Amino acid sequence: MKRRQFLRTTAATTVSASAAGAGAAFAAENDAAAKADGAGEEFIIDIHQHVNYHGRQNDAMIAHQRTMRVSKSVLLPAGTEMTRSTTHNGKSNGLAARVFGTEAAARVATQYPDQFVYFANEIPDLETTKTELEKWLKRGARGIGEQKFNIDCDSREMRLIYDIAKEFQVPVLIHFQHNTYNLGFERFHKILEAYPTVNFFGHAQTWWGNIDAKHVPTDLYPKSKVTPGGLTDRYLSDYPNMFGDMSAGSGLNALTRDLEHAAAFLHRHQDKLCYASDCADVEGQGDKCSGAKQRDVIRRLVPEPEVRAKIFASNARRVIGGLG
Repeated sequence: MKRRQFLRTTAATTVSASAAGAGAAFAAENDAAAKADGAGEEFIIDIHQHVNYHGRQNDAMIAHQRTMRVSKSVLLPAGTEMTRSTTHNGKSNGLAARVFGTEAAARVATQYPDQFVYFANEIPDLETTKTELEKWLKRGARGIGEQKFNIDCDSREMRLIYDIAKEFQVPVLIHFQHNTYNLGFERFHKILEAYPTVNFFGHAQTWWGNIDAKHVPTDLYPKSKVTPGGLTDRYLSDYPNMFGDMSAGSGLNALTRDLEHAAAFLHRHQDKLCYASDCADVEGQGDKCSGAKQRDVIRRLVPEPEVRAKIFASNARRVIGGLG
């Protein structure tokens, strides 16, 4: 892989709290800090939410986003429900979370245009994949994803997805999970090089585990200190078309496992990271809501409002259309 010299600078902000005590400290300080620095009025874009996520009703999902003070959200649909190897013989239908398809996401976005945009999605190895994605992209879908299927990330079928994204000039959001979804993460640089005009969002356990140069592929939620220079770190540094989706427990864990590294990572990649939640709870706050926790961790580790504004909104606006 051709690489620019890898940046190893650390951010000026250091964090002294331990990862174990961070959650309680963030929760206790958040309201006061938000009032002090104006964070409560920040414009926040969430690039990762779902319709019918584990059966959650639309009104609860909308209330969840409002409670988190998210201004606009990207709805990521599932593909067609089918029994085939790419869906683990049906076990991964609905993104393995009962998520509804593109039509449902489009319907919510149409009903609430000031709050939502939507992506299109489909299983990559169907005869109808191309026509299905093209149909929704012509109707206003703003990207493709969440691609979460049992297939090599550099396969012929996935290259079809990237070809469509190139034609319509939209991003692709990919769930990388070792031996489960979008296999061959270590080869993804070939795709980044072959599709320089397509923007990609990396997401999930294998994406976030690989911030660590010593990452063990089978450890999906590592807790050890991070050795800088992992594959994800290099993809973000070396390729202008690679971006990070910060959502879910995997994104939260990537920060809280090593707060000092996280502060440096957020500053180093301040132009490449996008806030996202991907949480299925109905509260939108507290211990059950990983999205609220991730938001608060970012606020603690990034005290500069101008840097937070990139991560919370402006990076997403650069890559995804329709976000205002």
